[in-house]
Order: sequence, then structure tokens, then C-alpha cells
Amino acid sequence: MPSTREFRRRIRSVKNTSQITKAMEMVSAVKMRRAQEAVSASRPYAEKMAELVGGLAQVTAHGDEVDPLLTQRPVNRAGLIVITGDRGLCGALNANLIRRAARFILDQTVPVQTMAIGKKGRDWLARHGGELVAEVSGLPERPTLMQVAPITTLAIEGYRAGRFDRVDIIYSRFVSTTRQDAVQQQILPVVPPASIGRPVDYIFEPDPASVLSMLLPRYIEVEVYQAVLESSASEHSARMVAMHNATQNARDVVRELTLSYNKARQAGITKEILEIAAGAEALKAS
Repeated sequence: MPSTREFRRRIRSVKNTSQITKAMEMVSAVKMRRAQEAVSASRPYAEKMAELVGGLAQVTAHGDEVDPLLTQRPVNRAGLIVITGDRGLCGALNANLIRRAARFILDQTVPVQTMAIGKKGRDWLARHGGELVAEVSGLPERPTLMQVAPITTLAIEGYRAGRFDRVDIIYSRFVSTTRQDAVQQQILPVVPPASIGRPVDYIFEPDPASVLSMLLPRYIEVEVYQAVLESSASEHSARMVAMHNATQNARDVVRELTLSYNKARQAGITKEILEIAAGAEALKAS
């Protein structure tokens, strides 16, 4: 059995670790609230944008010209945007996203070029031959649309130039503090959301097809930006939960070590008493 000194050292070490994890939990809780506010603020805009695109697509469905971003064609080359975090210590969040990306790449029968947002996904794709063509990392807590735009622009231009015949995005959708779902979504070619009910009879200038062509790139940018915000909220939530669990586990370990320390200390005291009693008996006998 380890000595009481070793038990005290272990208890002190675990307590220090629990203080660190508790501080990280509190920091993640603050960041999570800010990220949730950003997601809640951007969702109505993204939903209204999708509704407008769906209505315009329904209006222009019978036209002769179809925007290239809406054109379905045989898939000979695929693109994939993977959104992960820059740091770990957030449970299985990044691992689930990377696993989803790996499954997507393996299931494809055509070459797949990847674009990464976040260091974890970038490092994994670079190590495992993911044919990484672009990456964005080091985003702040509240990223802006312009900071994410390079990846979106590359995907749009690549699709128009024929480098991609389909582009998907994998990210973590924020559902609740304790639940984040790894989601795969096709962003190119654009599949207009189904319009609910009768489309509103707007007067478009110059015409609905031109407005739709101008709106589609903005729609894709908003979709990617919304995915980044969802991933940010998911990361902070997962990290807060992971640090909370780590703190609780550290406290459990401290309790177990304290019990073992008391047993070892009592055993040492009992041993000393027995040695003293044996010495006293030996002195009497002599």
C-alpha cells in the first residue's frame, strides 16, 4: 500500500486538477451563453432567407434559364467542408464530426477535395490524406461572415468552374446544452427549401430570375456561417459539460483517496502502537 505521503501528494494533485477543470467549466459556460445568443439571433435571418429562396425558385421553376448553382449534374468530383473546433477537451464532439467526415469520404466513389474550418479537422485531414485544398482556423469567439467567406467563395467558384459537382458540409448542430448532433448537409447544387403555402406575389426588379441569381451566393454564405455559429455553440456546450464531468470525477477520486489515506494512516498508527506495546513487554520480560 502506498505511504500516507504519497496519498497526500495524489490528493493535492487531484484537487489542483479539479480547480482547473472548474475554472474551465465556468469560462465555457460564459462563452456558451454568448454563442447561444448568436445562434438564436441568426436563425430567424437564415430561415427567412431560405423561405425567400424557396419562393423565388418556385416562381422561376418554369423559366427557360436555370441558375448554374441550381443545376444538377452527374457527380464526378465532390467537395466537403468540415467544421470542427480549434481545441479539444470537449468530449467526443470533434471525434464524432471527424468520424462522420471519414465515413462520407469512404462512401464516395469519386475523388473528394476537402476544406476545413477548425484546427482539429484540418490536422486530421492533413494526416490521413484528405486532399485538403483550403483551411480557416483561429476564428474568434464571435466570428463574422467575412472571416468565413473565403471557404464559401472557393466552394461556389469551384462548383461554377466544374472542379466540384457537389459540395457537402459537416458540422455540429446545437440542439441543447447536453445534445449536439453531427449533421451532413448538401449546399451545392442548391436544393431550394420547399415553399409552404402559396408564394407571396412580390414585384421583382428587374425580374425573379435575376434576383434569385444574386441571392443564391448570399444564401450559401449564410448557410455556412450559420453552421459555424452552430458549431461554436456546440463546442462550448460540450466543453462545459465535459469539464463539469471532469470536476465531479476529480471530487470522487479525492473522496476515494481520502478514505484510502485514512485507512493507511490508521494502519500506521496501529502498527506503531503494537510496536510500542511489544517493546514495553520486552522491557518487562528483561
